[in-house]
Amino acid sequence: MPVLLAGAYALARETSMFAVRTISVSGGTPQLQAQVRAALAPALGRSLVGLDVSSLRRRVDALPAVVSSSYDRSFPSTLHVTITPEQPVAVLHRGKETWLVSGTGRTIERVPPHTDMTLPRIWVPTAAPVEPGAFLAADEGGTAAHVLALAEGFPARFTIVSLVHGELTLQLRDGLELRLGDPVDVRLKLAVARRALGVLPAGTTYLDVSLPQRPVAGSNPQVSTSA
Repeated sequence: MPVLLAGAYALARETSMFAVRTISVSGGTPQLQAQVRAALAPALGRSLVGLDVSSLRRRVDALPAVVSSSYDRSFPSTLHVTITPEQPVAVLHRGKETWLVSGTGRTIERVPPHTDMTLPRIWVPTAAPVEPGAFLAADEGGTAAHVLALAEGFPARFTIVSLVHGELTLQLRDGLELRLGDPVDVRLKLAVARRALGVLPAGTTYLDVSLPQRPVAGSNPQVSTSA
């Protein structure tokens, strides 16, 4: 019996009956799905039985907009692929270049300057290395992107995120400046800021939660009140 099974497996690997003719992709945008199908084109015509899924996964996961991918064989001839795409959290500015950046700090793709004005902006020096699919250095956009991912669901929108001399600052769309200080305990600081926003006096221009146990709000750096 084992010999017969081995023979059947070998036959299935070689026969065109189980050759991949269709690659079905779900997840992500139509544009990303097209990129995935192009990356998997070498699998067309190969047997579903002997398909090297690990090799295919490496091809797809290397795409800048893909976090991960999974595969399922549908006999006789379809390969189903499900992808988890990177989610953009900001637009990165480097000189005249603009790039979509994910919450993992990964550069997804270069985009026109006025792409998605609802996303916060991150500025980095023109000398900062920015490549499709690469991860940004912590002090050159990486930390700012991570903070935006942690701030998902925050009740106010951000316009600018900056890390200057190790100090994190987020500018809200209404003009309020949210100061987080060192990029540590970010979840706690954001939770404190979320609660403080509801009790800030009129005319407040900044909220400092760098010491989350003692948030401070004010209209200028010289005059401040406890939040």
